[in-house]
Amino acid sequence: MMDFGLTDEQKLLRQNVREFAEKEIKPVAQELDETETFSIELTKKMAAMGLFGIVVSEKYGGAGMDYLSYVIAVEELARIDGSQAATVAAANSLGIGPIYYFGSEKQKEEWLPRLCAGEVLASFGLTEPEAGSDAGASKTHAKLENGQWIINGSKIFITNSTSKMAGVCTVQAITGVRGDAKKEISCILVPNGTPGFTAKKMTRKMMWRASDTGELFFDDCRVPEENLLGKRGEGFHQMLSTLDNGRLAIAAMGLGGAQGAYELALKYARERKQFGQPISTFQANAFKLANMATEIEAARNLLYKACKLKDAKLPFSKHAAMAKLYCSEVMGRVVDQAVQIHGGYGLMKEYNVERFYRDYKLLTIGEGTSEIQRIVISRQIGCYE
Repeated sequence: MMDFGLTDEQKLLRQNVREFAEKEIKPVAQELDETETFSIELTKKMAAMGLFGIVVSEKYGGAGMDYLSYVIAVEELARIDGSQAATVAAANSLGIGPIYYFGSEKQKEEWLPRLCAGEVLASFGLTEPEAGSDAGASKTHAKLENGQWIINGSKIFITNSTSKMAGVCTVQAITGVRGDAKKEISCILVPNGTPGFTAKKMTRKMMWRASDTGELFFDDCRVPEENLLGKRGEGFHQMLSTLDNGRLAIAAMGLGGAQGAYELALKYARERKQFGQPISTFQANAFKLANMATEIEAARNLLYKACKLKDAKLPFSKHAAMAKLYCSEVMGRVVDQAVQIHGGYGLMKEYNVERFYRDYKLLTIGEGTSEIQRIVISRQIGCYE
């Protein structure tokens, strides 16, 4: 694997996370998936490694590293297990990110040290039962009354929101009407356990079965006015910025998942013999593996470029959408061929490739579907006025 000009610190991070994933996650990944268990133990261990708050300043308890380092860490986790990668990705991009980039100094000091240390997890309450790709269709609303926000509504498919570690949710809500008659959208921090705030774990998922996904309900939930994130009416902008950053992490999950599935297929093809020789020597399989390797390399180049643009504080939205789109769809193609190479065994839960096959699908849906990414890209390249 090329190092892409990685620093010694980034190479060491990759090595450490890979060793951790192989030693700590791999032996229990299948059982956690089968039992739909969110592992607090593994989450605490990942936090102890500094995987929460990777890009957060050391002032607030973070590691102070760049975004490419964060993406490398997620990639290495996803190479072994999508569920644990999802926990770290959501904790950083969707949980810590909004508070770090848009929070007041008081909010940062209150939450970031605990979040970076893995004492608690934060979630991002965006998606609703009737508002997915059309985030502006949100119905959750918040009314300011006597110095308190009164929140009513619901959210769905929210990662890191229901376990014992769930500490706070950034809730996007309608807080009024703007001068142009459009909805005024704001984000408000709501601690878990606040009266009127109920979190219910979602089960029977096809994928990421060991990650924590929840439905959130707000029934006259009251929080102080100072829990507003940033300024009133900035919620939509905050959401778009958060998703831009999050797309890089989802892309990393696609890249890492593709790498993991490819390695499983290559190993199996070398060991499995038919007609007296390893099936990797059959051109049909050799070409499948060659295509996998090629697409993974192309995906890594695209994602790392997007990260370097962000780290250089250059426009990166187009490349983030491209990376998210391409890496997630590359994983889809890779896992499909990886299962094909495994034959009937690839359909059995005893083989990890079956889990990779299920886990990939969310990557083309979450944090903006592939269709939405194509809209974003087509706008960026000038297809629309």
